[in-house]
Amino acid sequence: MAQDLGPHLDPRRALPVERTGALLVGRAWLPEAGGHAVVAVRGEELVDLTAAAPTVSMLLNEMDVAEVKRRMGSARPLAGVAEALANSDPLNRRADRPWLLAPCDLQAVKASGVTFAASLLERLIEERAKGDPAEAGAIRARMRAMLGGELDRIKPGSPAAMRLKDMLMREGYWSQYLEVGIGPDAEIFTKCPPMAAVGTGAEIGIHPTSSWNNPEPEIVLAVNAMGVAVGATLGNDVNLRDVEGRSALLLGKAKDNNASAAIGPFIRLFDETFDIDAVRRAEIALEVRGEDGFVMTGRSSMSAISRDPLEIVAQTIGRHHQYPDGLMLYLGTMFAPTDDRLGEGKGFTHRDGDTVLISTPALGCLANRVRACDQVQPWSFGTGALMRNLAQRGLL
Repeated sequence: MAQDLGPHLDPRRALPVERTGALLVGRAWLPEAGGHAVVAVRGEELVDLTAAAPTVSMLLNEMDVAEVKRRMGSARPLAGVAEALANSDPLNRRADRPWLLAPCDLQAVKASGVTFAASLLERLIEERAKGDPAEAGAIRARMRAMLGGELDRIKPGSPAAMRLKDMLMREGYWSQYLEVGIGPDAEIFTKCPPMAAVGTGAEIGIHPTSSWNNPEPEIVLAVNAMGVAVGATLGNDVNLRDVEGRSALLLGKAKDNNASAAIGPFIRLFDETFDIDAVRRAEIALEVRGEDGFVMTGRSSMSAISRDPLEIVAQTIGRHHQYPDGLMLYLGTMFAPTDDRLGEGKGFTHRDGDTVLISTPALGCLANRVRACDQVQPWSFGTGALMRNLAQRGLL
């Protein structure tokens, strides 16, 4: 029997610990409208901002914090926050009541990789293991003995980083992962198309052919069209380690599958209570609970990131590359699980029905259940459907 997400969709768990004053915006599905509403949290209720901003992209591009607060004050109540959260689990859903979606819509969904020394080490291990988790343990031990703690102290692009790169090349350990991990240019890739991300409570997808995969707990920045980071939320950059390990050129298949990008529950806008420094200090907790009784926990500390979040933003958007609808930017993770689950030396991999919880006190908790991506509800409501729906409702 599938695990109940209910306790993790309770506002006391899903929303920021200190949520008084937290400015939370996102999206909810409206069954009676056959489309979405742009919403904000006002006390214990969700209020509808769609008439003022038909898309979250438009809200983040055109409104400042003062305007959002002003609009919230007069917005009509849509549903109780607790009711909408509880209804976000498809196994316990009432189809006639609103439920939460990913809190982004028209934005590009981008991700940065190898932004932590620990993740760089694991990418090197994946590559040398050629996607075989049984080989990973021995390779991990050899590489840790050779590198020690050097990677933790390296600033990407610095002279020291280039000296380390030269040393590793001489030892036969050169890799494209080293280039993006300690070189001047960050790895930035497209995680999924606009409108494809799923929200809290939703099922997340693992490709059915994968036998070595894992969650990646991350903070996701909301960046407007001007390249300004205006808020943050939580994300799961679901990854197929066996696929990426076979070849970095398979990154698209490893990262972008049905329901493989989870974001939510809400975007917390930057204001006097929460800013980019809070992101830099964040500690992100991960918990995976399997129907087989398996439990795995982990943490990712943003203070250990190799590249500052705003440096990653600047490498993603600017005069060299524009995003007129803004973007959502996964910042990477230091977490790469090595717990043996299916036998000694085989490492961690997901099993159908796993519950994945990603949390940090300032942003709440993103809760999802794992299924094969060909068994998850197909993605059918894209940008074209959204535009048609909003036009039919007289909102465009």
